[in-house]
Amino acid sequence: MNNRPVFNIEEVNKIIRNRRSQFVAQFKENDPIDESIIKELLENANWAPTHKLTEPWRFVVFSGEGLKTLADYQSNLYKERSEKTGVFKEAVYTKLKESPLKASHVIAIGMKRDLRANLPEMEEIASVAMAVQNMYLTASARGLAAYWSTGAPTFWPEAKTFFGLAEEDLLMGFFFVAKAASDKWPEGKRAPISDKVTWVKE
Repeated sequence: MNNRPVFNIEEVNKIIRNRRSQFVAQFKENDPIDESIIKELLENANWAPTHKLTEPWRFVVFSGEGLKTLADYQSNLYKERSEKTGVFKEAVYTKLKESPLKASHVIAIGMKRDLRANLPEMEEIASVAMAVQNMYLTASARGLAAYWSTGAPTFWPEAKTFFGLAEEDLLMGFFFVAKAASDKWPEGKRAPISDKVTWVKE
C-alpha cells in the first residue's frame, strides 16, 4: 500500500521563498491572534528533524497579561545587571519594557539538553532552529508578522531558570508574532545561490 503523501511543490516553494521577518513597527497592536493558530505553529515546530528523537525544543508562550510579565522581568533584570556593570542605556531598558506588549504572543525558545543521548550540542541547536523555521513558515503561510529575536536576556545565564531551563540548556531567543499592520508583504533579497555552491561531480 502506497501511503506516501502528495505535496504541492509549487506551494512549498512559494511558502519557503516568501517567508519574511516583520518587526514590531509592522505589528498590528491590540488585536490578538487566535490561540488555535499559535498551537498550530507549535505543533508544526514539534515536527522538526531531531537526531535520536531527543526533541530538544522547549517553548514558553507569553500572551495577554503574560506579555507584561515577560516585559517586567527582562527590563528589571537588565536594570539589575546594569547596576553591576555601571552601564545603563535608557533606550535598551525601554525596548525591553515595551516591545513584548506590542506583540500578540512572544514565544521563548529553549534548547533542552539530553546528556544521555551523547549528541554534539550543535546538532541540538540546529534541531531547535529548524523547529523555529517551521513556526516561521507557518506564520508566513497565515499572513502573520513574525520575527526571531536573540536580544537580551538570551545571553544572560541567570535568566535560564525563569524559562524553565537548566545550566546545561540554552535560551535561544524569542519568537515574536502578531497580525500584520499592513497587507503589503516585505520584498525579499538574496544573492544568487550559484555564488554559494560548489559542485563536485568527479
